[in-house]
Amino acid sequence: MTHPRIDTLQYANWSERIFRQMREGGVDAVHVTITYHENFRETVLNIEAWNRWFERFPDLIFQGCTARDITLAQQTGRTAIFFGAQNPSCIEDDIGLVQVLHRLGLRFMQLSYNNQSLLASGCYEAEDTGLTRMGREVVTEMNRVGLVVDMSHSGERSTLEAIEHSTRPIAITHANPASWHPARRNKSDHVLRALSESGGMLGFSVYPHHLRGGSACALADFCAMIARTADLMGTTHIGLGTDLCQDQPDSVVDWMRAGRWTKGRDLGEGSAENPGFPPMPDWFQDNRDFDRIAGGLRATGMSQDEVAAIMGGNWARFFADSFEGAQPLCQEAAQ
Repeated sequence: MTHPRIDTLQYANWSERIFRQMREGGVDAVHVTITYHENFRETVLNIEAWNRWFERFPDLIFQGCTARDITLAQQTGRTAIFFGAQNPSCIEDDIGLVQVLHRLGLRFMQLSYNNQSLLASGCYEAEDTGLTRMGREVVTEMNRVGLVVDMSHSGERSTLEAIEHSTRPIAITHANPASWHPARRNKSDHVLRALSESGGMLGFSVYPHHLRGGSACALADFCAMIARTADLMGTTHIGLGTDLCQDQPDSVVDWMRAGRWTKGRDLGEGSAENPGFPPMPDWFQDNRDFDRIAGGLRATGMSQDEVAAIMGGNWARFFADSFEGAQPLCQEAAQ
């Protein structure tokens, strides 16, 4: 069986066309955002929508719950879909919903999305106060049930405290080194070292605001950045988290950035003249373009095994270590 191909962040306007492109691109597993600012009930409605897609397209996609589903996806020629939240709004102020959402299939949850949350500070806050009291409790609960702590949009202090407090390795599913491109969302070398030393994972983003040169970023520059980060973090702690937002209308950017917290318009990274989605680089338009990244990595001098690890093997190992509960839940306990 070939090495898996895994992407740890997409938020597309889902359709049969995109699911077929996943298959054409040989993508075995994708971490998809199912919720941003939605509350618990609204998140459940989004899960219901995914259930209908699974029912309509069972030959293309299915819900992934464990790392074993990556192998199943390869064996059956389908893509395993793993659910994630880009904000903790889905648990509201109830720590008990961590386990409930894990049971429903949630496998990643960010502790904050740009702003301060009940759990941690986002990267756009003027002051990063670190993990809150509730944040530390929720991280402990996430560790217990097997829900990955994701700090992609969080501030530096909050991220470092999450790494320190978590008893399991955490993930930054979609970001790049700030030393390469100083976007607010990209991460310092200090964070990246702490992440790798704790066993965590970084997924490299192809979203133009996270790229040096934006939409005009060259594939060779992107892959050279990955190679330099491998020297910093090691080749076993890096993968891809493209942040592909395919076919989304610009109005979705408004929901992602502004949610319900402001009456104004939060433009985030990018200019006021162009608050919508920027064009993707010409070498990565959709799921059929992963071979281009693999080829670019090989051109940097990486070995075939190193490229395979970055394209999905490292994430497969991380999934296997992360998704199982630290304490038996009812299904396992009954066996």
